[in-house]
Amino acid sequence: MAAATTPLYSWVLAEFATPDALVSATRQMREKGFEGMDTYSPYPLHGGSEALGLPPSRVPFIALCGGLTGLVTALAMQTWMNTLDYPLNIGGRPLLSLPAWVPITFELSVLFAAFGIFFGLLGLSRLPQPYHPVFESEAFRSASTHGYWLSVPNAVGQDATAITDQLTALGATQVTVVTGEKE
Repeated sequence: MAAATTPLYSWVLAEFATPDALVSATRQMREKGFEGMDTYSPYPLHGGSEALGLPPSRVPFIALCGGLTGLVTALAMQTWMNTLDYPLNIGGRPLLSLPAWVPITFELSVLFAAFGIFFGLLGLSRLPQPYHPVFESEAFRSASTHGYWLSVPNAVGQDATAITDQLTALGATQVTVVTGEKE
């Protein structure tokens, strides 16, 4: 029985001189029908998400769900502890005293929203992702300091020269093809 081989995938990496050139090239490549592209730069690019065609962020919804979960948890916890489990009449205050519970309710809502945003972003970004084949390119190291890169996935078994020529025509200063296994 033959061992199963993992298919090799390839990406075409192109470096651009300016952020505007990167965003413009990304938009034009998407209009030509390329999908699954990604941009790399030392800082977030204005218009980069729109050029990639990314959907609106789901982070506000995640924050709302986390905040509401914290609110419900705080109110349920305080109701249980103060009115059912261990009721104490201190200073004549009622057992169900919502105004006195505002600080804890607020703090727990903020805490749960923050945890929701943190773990939600990890999940949405598919992090941690310690390895991707494009990281193997020696020139790609400039993406964290001063480089503006576009990664275009190439179809399995297809020649990358067409994509390379298109990226060069769009103003890429350097174009490389990287192959590797897709996880």
